[in-house]
Amino acid sequence: MERIRQSRRPRFCPHKTPPEVEQILVDIRRIHPTWGAKKLDEIFRRKNLGLVIPARSTICDIIQRNGLITKHRRRPPLVHPGKPVTDPDKPNVLWAADYKGEFKTQNGLYCYPLTVTDDFSRYILGCHGLLRPITVDTKKFFTKLFKTYGLPDRIKTDNGAPFASTALGRLSRLSIWWIRLGIIPELIEPGQPQQNGRHERMHKTLKNETTRPPARNLAQQQLRFNKFVQEFNTERPHEALNMKMPAELYKPSCREMPNKLPPMEYPGHFQVRRVSRNGGVRWKHRWVRASHTLGEEFIGFEEIDNGIYEVYFGPVYLGRFFEDQFKIIPRNPGKES
Repeated sequence: MERIRQSRRPRFCPHKTPPEVEQILVDIRRIHPTWGAKKLDEIFRRKNLGLVIPARSTICDIIQRNGLITKHRRRPPLVHPGKPVTDPDKPNVLWAADYKGEFKTQNGLYCYPLTVTDDFSRYILGCHGLLRPITVDTKKFFTKLFKTYGLPDRIKTDNGAPFASTALGRLSRLSIWWIRLGIIPELIEPGQPQQNGRHERMHKTLKNETTRPPARNLAQQQLRFNKFVQEFNTERPHEALNMKMPAELYKPSCREMPNKLPPMEYPGHFQVRRVSRNGGVRWKHRWVRASHTLGEEFIGFEEIDNGIYEVYFGPVYLGRFFEDQFKIIPRNPGKES
């Protein structure tokens, strides 16, 4: 005869919270959905109902058991492309850009110096004091540089705004504009300023010679920046350049800035999708999250296996799309662009 297995669950638990106590706590929580166990415990005590008050850990269990805890959507971990590896062997292969730490001029307004150098020759392409480090003003300054010196192959920056963001591929509206112009953005690793060491060394000299003490206002501070740039490029010998001046090594790029952004092109075997304003693309009648930053831009999908695609924005690798999950996994560190 087959033996019937019986449950080992106890039929009676003397320590179980009485149903009426649990219901009172649930009702209070529903009226005040943001209150935690500590507040619920205090309100229960003040009601003075003559009932045994459970421990706060038990109150937490009751809240969770009754589905009264709101689960917050966790932000996906930030992924970084890894240490930049470009070692320029001629001008305009790599530019370096950064906002030198802000400081106040004597009239009390903040000045944010935006600096751009050619990494090979150390030539300072521009140093401009701005009131705010925002995308619009930064783009205007780079437009002026591109029209004067042409386009570089790459631009190296840190991970701060407006150069980068927390979006897919760490792209910002500024770096997307660079990519549309045929410029690859490079990011140093977080907390590793030595990866942009040449630029940082110039910043130290800039600070010592132009901001101590600061000028009376932004206009006078800009005159100091201009004088420093002229001296740095044409009069100051550099040991790292075998005592040459940056102006002796630098020459403008042969790549001129176009009057109109060229269309984003992909190889014929790519599947191309337009990112909507809500930050997603359509894939087999389903919505796939991409990035709001890429809104109204076109991204390419290259199939590398059955249902697995590499995702690109132009030449920049963004991540891997898995068709069975309808999800784009951000790029891995060290992945080649």
